[in-house]
Amino acid sequence: MKKITYYSTNNKSHRVDFETALLEGLAPDYGLYMVAREDIPRLSYEKVRSMRGMLYSEIAFEVLSPFLLSEIPEKKLRLILNDAYSEDKIPTEVQHVTGKTYIMWLTKGPTYSFKDYAARFFGRTLNYFLGERGLKRVVVVATSGDTGGAVADALWGLENIDNIVFFPGHSISEGQRRQMTTLMKNIYAFDVNGDFDVCQALAKNILNDKDFAFRVFGDRDRFTSANSISLGRLLPQAVYPFYAYSRIDECPEGFIASIPSGNFGNMMGTVIAKQMGLPVKKIICGVNENTEFPDFLSTGIYTVRPSVKSPSSAMIVSHPSNLARLIDFYGGHMYDERDPKTNQVIRPGVIDKMPDLDEMRRDLFSVGVTNPEHYETMEAVYNKYRIILDPHGAVGWRSLEIFLKGKHDIASVIYETADPGKFPEDVKKAIGIIPDMPAGIKKQMGMKERIFKIESEPLRTEKGLQLSNSQIVEAKEKITQIFK
Repeated sequence: MKKITYYSTNNKSHRVDFETALLEGLAPDYGLYMVAREDIPRLSYEKVRSMRGMLYSEIAFEVLSPFLLSEIPEKKLRLILNDAYSEDKIPTEVQHVTGKTYIMWLTKGPTYSFKDYAARFFGRTLNYFLGERGLKRVVVVATSGDTGGAVADALWGLENIDNIVFFPGHSISEGQRRQMTTLMKNIYAFDVNGDFDVCQALAKNILNDKDFAFRVFGDRDRFTSANSISLGRLLPQAVYPFYAYSRIDECPEGFIASIPSGNFGNMMGTVIAKQMGLPVKKIICGVNENTEFPDFLSTGIYTVRPSVKSPSSAMIVSHPSNLARLIDFYGGHMYDERDPKTNQVIRPGVIDKMPDLDEMRRDLFSVGVTNPEHYETMEAVYNKYRIILDPHGAVGWRSLEIFLKGKHDIASVIYETADPGKFPEDVKKAIGIIPDMPAGIKKQMGMKERIFKIESEPLRTEKGLQLSNSQIVEAKEKITQIFK
């Protein structure tokens, strides 16, 4: 089995194996780890056809094993994937709706979000490599909502990993909070006095303080992250479209994947799947009113603007993390310009080598969906098909209809990425009905919570709330008490 190496998008001569990319997260030069286009394994159409009827975990093995078997023995890899994607924990449904249009529901995992798929793979592969090395890690994340719950659930009970989650207590829902605070064991949820930016700054401070890690653990590298740009969260997102194709009527000519897109992980995973040999006719990248990417695809000019609020909250992204990978895939180079002294980003999304725009336009179609169109789409789909979409799925549906001009005559799969029950106010606004709360969230409503509070005040500045020294001191004191 050929060993695949991964390079930094900022320096293609810097190459590492999957294990190193997973443990490092981000390359030392702030590039994203990426696989060379010519190194992406190719699967024959016969191999793709053989996936029809396979379990999700079995398809995941067929898709991921060419990347991983040189580093993880086959038996161990199967165990990892069977555990990550057991049908009783994370069932996946592909539903026929009308004509040749299907919805793939990536919403039935432990936290009812597509993020469960990548997080469960990330956690189990990280746990495996740490066990092989005899190491332990503390995964530190900040969350504005769903990411914290998905990562916490995915890491829960893993023997080589502890998890610290910082969340803004005043701006997440009770259901989102309880997905983190009721787990106990190796999951430590911190309610931070401040907003998401304060939580993110606190997480970065802990991650970068190797002296603190050494004082508490005697290990300068004990802290790591589960950032969404991790290669360990990207590769498993190439599995979805193979699974979708295995569940729709056979169409050798190919199908359309319509993907509600924020940080572009699902979209980039589908680009990789297409390169592997999956017959994807077109990849539709639906965004909300943050239209930087469709504007770039149309004009060739990339401009990052202040983000715009939207009902599809996980997609309020003005500069997608995985865009640097997409630009790289099509032969270009994008980077974030940083202050040489502080390393803080001062100009995001600089393109100093243009990708092949003509090829990108052949493969991809991108469009923005307005905030009113979210609700109009949710209402129309419910009235016509009695299907309740969440706001993100509505973007996928409307984007496909725009591309097909309202027809449903080409095989198409829309990715639905979150349970509508997680967005009761938006659903009620659209269709006048409050959706059922997911069973797991309902159960957690009656469970005991364990919450660590960072009560110190943040700094209040003209630019908003900022992390204060007293918050850093309080957080480190409480982390020390937990692990000493």
